[in-house]
Amino acid sequence: MAPRANWKGFLRLSLVTCPVALYPATSESEKVSFNQLNRKTGHRIKYAKVDADTGEEVANEDIVKGYKVDTDTFIEVTKEELENVALESTRTIEIDEFVDRSEIDPRYLIRPYYLTPDGKVGHDAFAVIRETLREMNKLAIGRVVLTNREHIIALEPMDKGLMGTLLRYPYEVRSADEYFDDIQDVKVTKDMLDLARHIVNQKAGHFEPDKFEDQYETALLDLINQKRAGKPITAKERPRGENVVDLMDALRKSISGAKAVEESKPAKKARKVASGQKEMLMPIAGKKPAKEAAAKKPAAKPQRKSA
Repeated sequence: MAPRANWKGFLRLSLVTCPVALYPATSESEKVSFNQLNRKTGHRIKYAKVDADTGEEVANEDIVKGYKVDTDTFIEVTKEELENVALESTRTIEIDEFVDRSEIDPRYLIRPYYLTPDGKVGHDAFAVIRETLREMNKLAIGRVVLTNREHIIALEPMDKGLMGTLLRYPYEVRSADEYFDDIQDVKVTKDMLDLARHIVNQKAGHFEPDKFEDQYETALLDLINQKRAGKPITAKERPRGENVVDLMDALRKSISGAKAVEESKPAKKARKVASGQKEMLMPIAGKKPAKEAAAKKPAAKPQRKSA
């Protein structure tokens, strides 16, 4: 079952309009997350909103937003004032222009969404817009209002639907000059480039996401499972970095090392995540009785062991 749509409205290209729904294309809900606890009692930490000067707790109805002018000066902005400047959602993604994918700087990309027809009507109009983009190899640039703010969105065909990517405004992107100005201009010799190209060719492949594993996430799950099982935790030795003294020598060693690894590597299938495994290996001992725990189902924790 697909998640609930973040936004519903209409997609419009000139006089062609169709009802659409916008869904988040990514999720971090299955990542391991932690709560803060009181070491002495094991109880969760509760945060209270307090006055920075008096230390007294402040009720939600007495909390307003403020823009910081300097250290001790704030401009108070009320909820009503914010509502007055908030953009009214037109419930329409209006396509303003069409651009080549290569023209969009990757720094402007924020996050992807799936765009689908909403309901039984509008599939024909949706298909016309999708296939026109596919045929002409273009991205449609439009605007959408989410949470009272207007966002730029780039639409492109994906299978039977569209993928919409929110884009940043220019003021949100930092100039690279202040970071790159101090990088030295280095003359790279042909021999170095030839050796580096050889390494690239040895490691050439195709992007297959299933081959990659979040090693930190796996290590966190292993740590939690070991602690639940009451096993001792031993610190692993961390690899040490090496200083490169001779770049040419390092490139040659990289080539010979990569060749040796390839020759000794057994053929194996791409490692895939086992879907549906969301419980840890063992229940936590000494907590709530089984009946009480069953009455209140705990949040599932992914255990992502390899299949």
